[in-house]
Amino acid sequence: MHLAFSSMNTPNDPHPAVLAKALEERGFESLWYGEHSHIPCSRQTPYPPGGEMPDPYKMMLDPYLSLMTAANATTTLRFGTGIALLMERDIFSQAKTIATLDRLSNGRLMIGTGVGWNQEEFENANPHPFKKRYSVLRETVAATRKLWTEAEPSYQGEFIKFDPVWAEPKPVQTGGPKIFMGAMGPLGRKHAAEWADGWYPVDVAMGDVAKTLAAFKEEVKAAGRNPQDVEINIQIMNAIDLDILKSYRDMGVQRATIGVSMDLWDKPESVMPMIDEFAKVIPELKA
Repeated sequence: MHLAFSSMNTPNDPHPAVLAKALEERGFESLWYGEHSHIPCSRQTPYPPGGEMPDPYKMMLDPYLSLMTAANATTTLRFGTGIALLMERDIFSQAKTIATLDRLSNGRLMIGTGVGWNQEEFENANPHPFKKRYSVLRETVAATRKLWTEAEPSYQGEFIKFDPVWAEPKPVQTGGPKIFMGAMGPLGRKHAAEWADGWYPVDVAMGDVAKTLAAFKEEVKAAGRNPQDVEINIQIMNAIDLDILKSYRDMGVQRATIGVSMDLWDKPESVMPMIDEFAKVIPELKA
């Protein structure tokens, strides 16, 4: 099982080049950055974990530019968006941005995406109904894959529509970067089982992790797909120890992504000690 690291990616966090180099030197597999282009001041949507929304959400850097900076400082470390809000950008510009990053990083990119939790943010950037966001995301991903793979792609869905275009260059990775669906609820999990290259849940929302993973694999089979073809990347929010990581490995999880706890998001000095601590267990996870 791979060990990855995720960060809020604010100006107060370690510089992407510094962080990426440190992760690569210590044997981490990948670095994941999330995305919020803005946070509406009039937000009424409750913060999912409860309480007040942490201030770092208001300060997040652009994930693609940050990951490009990280790629330039490394040679083998992989990169991911955890998660990117694909529906909140122009589809053509976004497909090209991702293809460019994939090419310039020599195919080291993965894309985690989801529908987001902030309704006002979604509605500021997207003309489609918030209640249809899962269907909109499914079409966005399908249309983006066409832009990455076809010579003259077109798409005619319920929400996403465009006539044949030239969209070059293509990503280095055949078919484009793997796309992970970041979702915990039944509907999001169903979508992940039906069309995503991977599932990216958060462990605290999974209940009994072993039962949830088994149920997800059955959903993948029901969708006519092989569970071995759908990668699982668990974001760990519970207390992290080697026994938990090994148990996830033994359940067939391909990647565990760790990060500093929410109460330390405004304390960047905690990042490097955490990386040093968990680097020690990487050889054991690969055993």
